[in-house]
Amino acid sequence: MAEVKNWYLVAYDIRDSKRWRKAYKLLQGYGESIQLSIFQCWLTQRDREKLRWELEKILVAEDNLLLAGLCDRCVERMVACNRAGTWSSQVRITELSSARIADCVTEFY
Repeated sequence: MAEVKNWYLVAYDIRDSKRWRKAYKLLQGYGESIQLSIFQCWLTQRDREKLRWELEKILVAEDNLLLAGLCDRCVERMVACNRAGTWSSQVRITELSSARIADCVTEFY
């Protein structure tokens, strides 16, 4: 039986450019770059652990790594907003009432 695969969001904060490049090149073999330090990867549990192990060999204590598992619904709701004008209005979240936040969430999803 085939191993189950899941989506993972891999994000890292690496302070040294040489280590950053090594991690970036490694992750290119595992998934798609969403931003410079964020990848979306379709992995089995074995692949995830192998990736984590390989990244741990590159990273040092001052670096940070996040491997977040994503459910199918989360993946469907992911939106890449990388163009000017994508956001119709800029309102601080602290300025919104709870009811308005609920309306925004409903409109978005």
